[in-house]
Amino acid sequence: RDRDVTGVQTCALPISCVMPVLLILLAATVIELSVLVAVGHAIGILATIGLLILSSLLGAVLLRREGTRTLAAFIEAIRSRRPPHHELLDGVLIAAAGALIVLPGFVSDALGLLLLLPPLRTLVRRRVLRLASRRSPARFAPGAVVEGEVVDDPAHPSPRGELR
Repeated sequence: RDRDVTGVQTCALPISCVMPVLLILLAATVIELSVLVAVGHAIGILATIGLLILSSLLGAVLLRREGTRTLAAFIEAIRSRRPPHHELLDGVLIAAAGALIVLPGFVSDALGLLLLLPPLRTLVRRRVLRLASRRSPARFAPGAVVEGEVVDDPAHPSPRGELR
């Protein structure tokens, strides 16, 4: 891995960035299948399928409730003219929880359901924001600040109604 001029890590070869993701996906698949097989042996196939359907339904209800709450909080943040970055990140985490719940398996359902709980989502959001602020600190454009003001001149409109 290389670093760019700002010190952020970049990948010199695409395969070096893709390989960890593929390994994580492979490990997740193996874990999901082994848990499904173990639960299927312990309680039976029909009960296992029933539990998977039940967890998906519970996840759908929680997903809808938390999504509605987050949308309301987002709208309130916009109305009060404050940056809605917490609400946006909550929306992303809720979408990730929805994706985990849709995937068949007990481990992904459990992770998705946990991510739908507001206290845990707050902890994850804080961690993500902390990591993001460390990786990409605020940058400002170099150069001098130019002050100015907008002057509205309705006495001389453009002949074709264009902006000048």
